[in-house]
Amino acid sequence: MLPPATFLSLTRPVDWEHPADPQQGNDYVQLLATLRVFLPTPRFTLSSALPAGEWVLRNINLAQAAQYLDLINLMSYDFSGPWVKACGHHAQLFTPQVPHNDDASISCHSAVAYILKQGVSPNKILLGIPAYGRSFLNTHGVGHPFSGQAGEEGTFEYKELPRPGTQELVDEQVGAAYCVGGDGGFITYDNPQTVKMKANYAKQNGLAGLFYWTGTGDSSDTARSLAYSGYVGLHQ
Repeated sequence: MLPPATFLSLTRPVDWEHPADPQQGNDYVQLLATLRVFLPTPRFTLSSALPAGEWVLRNINLAQAAQYLDLINLMSYDFSGPWVKACGHHAQLFTPQVPHNDDASISCHSAVAYILKQGVSPNKILLGIPAYGRSFLNTHGVGHPFSGQAGEEGTFEYKELPRPGTQELVDEQVGAAYCVGGDGGFITYDNPQTVKMKANYAKQNGLAGLFYWTGTGDSSDTARSLAYSGYVGLHQ
C-alpha cells in the first residue's frame, strides 16, 4: 500500500491518427476532456501523439487540447517517404533555405513554431526522434526523383545504419544525417550529432524534452545510441 500523499503517476497516451477535418478535431478535444475527468492529474499523466504537418494540426484547437494534456508527443518524423515525388529528409530539424517542394518545407522547427503560435506552452511538447531511416533508391539525393525503396517497407532500423560500404554524412544546415550507396540507396535518419542538435533546440526553446520511436531500433553501443546522445544533450 502506498503511504499517505504518495502518488504513482500512470501515463495514458492518446494516438488518434489523424483528425481529418474540424469536426473530427472537435471530437478529439472532447475525447481529451472526457479522459481528463476520469484520469485526473496528478494521479495520471495524459499525453497525445500529434503529427508535424499543419494539414492535420489546423483541424484541432490546440490551445483547448493542451488544457487537458500534460504532454504532446510531436511526431517530428516521416516528413518524407515513398508517398512523395522527390527524395527528402524525413526528420530534419530545420526547413531548407530553398525547399524543393511543399513536403520539404516541413521540419521539427516549423511544427513547434506552429503549435506555439496556437497558444500551447512549450513545456508540454516532446520532440520525437525516429530510431529508423527511410530509403530512396535510384536517386541523386535530396530534391531529385527516385524509384523504389529498400529495407522493410522502405525503412532500416537505426542500429543497422549506416549501411555497409557507405559513409555517414550530416547536413548541419537542416540537422539531418544520411548515408548514400550500398543496398539502401539514399537513407535519411538521425544520428548522435543531429540528436544533440535537437536536444539543444529543445533546451533553448523550453520544450519538455525528447522521445524516441521506437527504442528497439536504437543502437546498444553507447557512442552510437540516440537515447544516450539525447540525454547527454539535454543535461550537459
